[in-house]
Amino acid sequence: MGWIIEKRKGCSKRVCPVEGETRGKIPLKRRGAKMGASLSNLTEISGAGPGLGDIPESCVACVFMYLTPHEICNLGRLNRAFRGAASSDFVWESKLPSNYLFILNLLPPETYQNVSKKKDIFAILSRPVLFDEGKKAVWLDRVTGGVCVSISAKAMSITGIDDRRYWSWISTEESRFQVSAYLQQIWWFEVDGSLNFSFPAGAYSFSFRLHLGKYFRRLGRRVCNYEHTHGWEIKPVRFEISTSDGLQLSREYCLDEHENVDANGNGKRSIWIDYYVGDLIISSLEMVQVRFSMKQIDCTHSKGGLCLDSVSIMPTEIRNGTRNHCCG
Repeated sequence: MGWIIEKRKGCSKRVCPVEGETRGKIPLKRRGAKMGASLSNLTEISGAGPGLGDIPESCVACVFMYLTPHEICNLGRLNRAFRGAASSDFVWESKLPSNYLFILNLLPPETYQNVSKKKDIFAILSRPVLFDEGKKAVWLDRVTGGVCVSISAKAMSITGIDDRRYWSWISTEESRFQVSAYLQQIWWFEVDGSLNFSFPAGAYSFSFRLHLGKYFRRLGRRVCNYEHTHGWEIKPVRFEISTSDGLQLSREYCLDEHENVDANGNGKRSIWIDYYVGDLIISSLEMVQVRFSMKQIDCTHSKGGLCLDSVSIMPTEIRNGTRNHCCG
């Protein structure tokens, strides 16, 4: 490609015939670019000393180890060295949890047997991996790489679940598992479940995902019906968790509070709420059994109008950034 010599009074400049840029000691900005230097400008400096494009790929990779996956992917677009570092196994090995092989084994072998790059493995595991007949799911948080687990109501032991006078199943897009359990009315309310899983060492928050009232779609709008909702303001529900290494935690919540409901029926109603029970402290990478329950077994009054979706176990740092959760 040739250069066009543009002559003006007292000076001459070389202009690229394709990009229309002037090449000199200080590169001019592209048409329409914002004022101020940017990373992309720095990689294109020619004849003005070293730029980002001159940084060795190994050095870039060392820096990328301290960034989030999202930041790594964005910076990988800058130049060849950054792109190479953003795809290196050295970088993505640090983003994968220590139990990633355990999670991979929950998938059908054909899903990952031809995948060799750690970046591609992270991409696979950042999407929900269903196991235990699709009743449980695990995935990696795309920002922190933390391990998150969700357990469907389908995997729990629910008193009276087979009697349609008390419980029914609702198909919904608002659930990760596409189905939630709906309680119409019952006197003895009890839900139990368990999980055997290998977690990386760290602190994990445990919570139940509940919804007061029955929700559905009408003319494209979300509508809630509270016809069966009653009894949850009389006495609290007791939540409990225990682990195979001796940890025991419990917490109580009143699921319905009339004094906090406004004129539109808002409060603890019409939204999904994550009821936080406590933090699991995992000291080492080994199989741990977690047992959990939710009870309100005072038979002096009935209760109903409640949707049970799932329980979740996620790194405490992730939970602290979520909305619609009760901390007690």
